[in-house]
Amino acid sequence: MGLSNIGIPGLILIIILALIIFGPQKLPEIGSALGKTLTSFKKSAEGIISDEEASETKEIPKVNREG
Repeated sequence: MGLSNIGIPGLILIIILALIIFGPQKLPEIGSALGKTLTSFKKSAEGIISDEEASETKEIPKVNREG
């Protein structure tokens, strides 16, 4: 059972619980912090993926052992 199986009623329940726990004043701050965190995580993941792709495509020079 993953997060994709929550559905609309479950999402509404989570939002109501968040409002009860944190209050309406703190909720925008929490949402903003969560958005910044996800954006930062996404940029980091893209950077790691692009670094790996660059290292895979980088040609390793062959050493001439003839002397």
